[in-house]
Amino acid sequence: MSVAAFICSQKTEYGIDHIVSCRALEVSQAWFYKWKKRIGSPRITQDLHAGGWKMWENTVAARMAELGLAGRPPKKRRSLTRQGKRKAAPDLVGREFTAVAPDVLWVGDGTMIDTDEGPLYLATVEDLFSRRLLGYAMSEHHDAALTVASLQMAVAVRGGDVDGVIFHSDRGSEYTAARHQAECRKHGVVQSMGRVGCALDNAASEAFNSTLKVEYVHRHRFRTRAEARLKIATWITDFYNANRRHSANDGLPPITFERQMIEKRQASTAQLRAAVA
Repeated sequence: MSVAAFICSQKTEYGIDHIVSCRALEVSQAWFYKWKKRIGSPRITQDLHAGGWKMWENTVAARMAELGLAGRPPKKRRSLTRQGKRKAAPDLVGREFTAVAPDVLWVGDGTMIDTDEGPLYLATVEDLFSRRLLGYAMSEHHDAALTVASLQMAVAVRGGDVDGVIFHSDRGSEYTAARHQAECRKHGVVQSMGRVGCALDNAASEAFNSTLKVEYVHRHRFRTRAEARLKIATWITDFYNANRRHSANDGLPPITFERQMIEKRQASTAQLRAAVA
C-alpha cells in the first residue's frame, strides 16, 4: 500500500483526519487529494510501461474513471496489540520510515488471517530500505514464539550478520517478552517501539498488513490453516518481494531495487578506487 492509501485507511479505521496523517507523515495535502482522485493509476501505468505500452498516467486515470475502476478500500482492522508488562524500548524512529542502506531499519508487526479452521496469525519483518519482507512466520498462537521465528528468518536471509540493525514494532506483549528481547540481543538487534494505540508510530508495518489484506487475503477463502500458510508464503515470496512495484523504490519490486542499488554502489566504489590509484 502506498503512503496515500495508508492515510485513507487511518481515516476509515481510526477516524484520524487526513490533515493530521499528512502532517505526521510529512506529506503534502495537495498531493494527497490529487492522488485520491486517481487512486490506482500510478502502479497500473508502471505495469503498462513494463509491458511495452506507452501511456500517460493521466490517460490511465481518466480511463479508469470512465470504467468505474479504483483501488480496493481496506476493511476495518481488528487490533491484536496487547501491551506487555515488561518495560518497552524507546522509540528510535520517530515516524522516519526510511533507510539509506539495507539492514539499517527493520519494522515488524502481527496480523490475523481468517480461515475456516479458525484464526492464523502472521508476524513479519520488513527492511525499510527496499520494503522487502525478510522474515515471516505463521501460527495458531499470537505469542513471542511467533515473532521470534519471523526475526530468525530475517536474520538468516541476511546471512546472520545484522549487528546494529534497529527493529521497530509496537509495544505488544510478544515484542516486550523476555524471549523476544533475548533473541534481539543475541543478534545485536536494537529494539525500538512506538506508543500504545498509535498506528502511525508503526505506519510502515501497518501499511504492509493492509496491502496483504486488500490485495490478497480479502480476495480468497482459506479452508484450512495449512492452505493459508502455503498461499500467503507464496504471495510474499513470488509476488510481493519479486514483482510488486513500490513507489518508495522508484516503481521497482523490493528484490530488484536492492540488486540495482547494490550494483550501483559497487560500481561507484570501483570507480573511486580506480581514480585514487
